[in-house]
Amino acid sequence: MFTSDIQIRVRYAETDQMGYVYHGNYAAFFEVARTEAFRKLGINYKDMEADGVGMPVGEIRTRFRRPARYDDLLTVRLLLRQPPEGTRVLFEYEIYNEAGDLLTEGHTLMVFVKTTTGRPVTMPVSIQERLAPYFSDDDLESPVLPTPGAIPPDAPAPAAFRK
Repeated sequence: MFTSDIQIRVRYAETDQMGYVYHGNYAAFFEVARTEAFRKLGINYKDMEADGVGMPVGEIRTRFRRPARYDDLLTVRLLLRQPPEGTRVLFEYEIYNEAGDLLTEGHTLMVFVKTTTGRPVTMPVSIQERLAPYFSDDDLESPVLPTPGAIPPDAPAPAAFRK
């Protein structure tokens, strides 16, 4: 399993009229956690995209337990509980306040696609190699990701990913 923590200070502009972090901002918090986790692993989104591979969000889920508020120092924890498979990777998130209270949980299912066609492609070998040391053969299969081989490599891209 791979984990990575980052801290984000809630800015006033990220809150709503009730003083809570506006729900739409959590997707951005998740993105910052993903980008920084990849950076720690030596993986650069910009380089991946320059090589013709994108990684759009195929699914996002957020569960709010308690509100985050202006000036809170949040710890956003990214978790990869199982190794990525084929064209997809499931990132899970937990957001804590300074007192260690769990405020928010969520996940994003990311799909590797060829940027010119929007069609799914296998995860780049360089990313597989960087993540491999964090997983063993005993890691559990994901309830969210399809069984390996269930999606043929020549399957059409979901409409949302087509250009």
